[in-house]
Amino acid sequence: MKNPGLKSETWRTQIIFMLRIPITEVEKRLAVVLRKLGFSDGRAELCARLFAETTCDGVYSHGVNRFARFVAMVRNGSVDPGAEPGVVSRFGAMERWDGQRGPGNLNAQAAMGQAIALSREHSIGCVAMRNTNHWMRGGTYGWQAAEAGVIGMCWTNTMPNVPPWGGVEPAIGNNPLVVAVPRAKGPVVLDMAMSQFSYGVLESYRKRGELLPVDGGFDAEGKLTRNPGAIEESQRLLPVGFWKGSGLAVVLDMVAAMSSLGNATHAIANDPLQETGLSQMFVAIDPRGLGDAMRMEEIADAVVGSLHRSRPAEKEKTVLYPGEHTLRLRQENRRLGLPVEESVWAEIGGM
Repeated sequence: MKNPGLKSETWRTQIIFMLRIPITEVEKRLAVVLRKLGFSDGRAELCARLFAETTCDGVYSHGVNRFARFVAMVRNGSVDPGAEPGVVSRFGAMERWDGQRGPGNLNAQAAMGQAIALSREHSIGCVAMRNTNHWMRGGTYGWQAAEAGVIGMCWTNTMPNVPPWGGVEPAIGNNPLVVAVPRAKGPVVLDMAMSQFSYGVLESYRKRGELLPVDGGFDAEGKLTRNPGAIEESQRLLPVGFWKGSGLAVVLDMVAAMSSLGNATHAIANDPLQETGLSQMFVAIDPRGLGDAMRMEEIADAVVGSLHRSRPAEKEKTVLYPGEHTLRLRQENRRLGLPVEESVWAEIGGM
């Protein structure tokens, strides 16, 4: 089904034709490609579903649009399609895993699944994983935890792609951090990078011919800009909170690398197609063992209610909690089909 909508960029001439593809069809096509690459049937279907669901939830930069890069990393040997993560050591509620450089999204889902299982037994569970790959959308594992009824936290380091505050060359990672809270009326899920915008989001804005809503980095002259193309060229992304985001990126990197005994950001290749050997953390908290689950739900609802009652900056709009827009987009994209660029769909079809 073709949607005639198109857009041209203001600083580069480009027209993007969008398709609307049923999510089941997207999953099937991706799974076919993954089987050709050596994925077993079950792992191909799960990996394909994770990519499709990412696009369904509106994170277009890390869903179907990211699939070609993932395939390239499998082909160049950075990702081992048959490798599965394994336990290296454990003590109580914490385990250390080796990802064996397997598919990042499959490794991450397995690690969060084990953290959830540990939290059922200990009220808290933690898995520190080294030697893994890009997990694609980090929010996936937050939703996984929240939908299992537990509080989830996870983060990953990345290749050095953000200048530290006070520097001009990339030396820290954008190190996405996810915090998820279960709630019957809709989980609250925060999924944020340490840069104001990730490279994937910059690319999406550039292709749509749109400026960023706020400054996202510096141009070649060192001036703050909302032009995504200029930021891509300078490679000077803006850390969230300026020096605060820069500092947070550093400590998240240290905790993940030290806990897993894996690579820190400075030891990871600064090449998107060679970005492997990452370190990640997955934490699940199940406080229901302490009792009064009903009171917990009341607290969550009260927080959301206070946000919805706050006066919006723009009339006829509502202040949203983290993840609320995702739930709306998920329903829309399941009903209408996933929005996929025609060129991306054709490229996948030729794989």
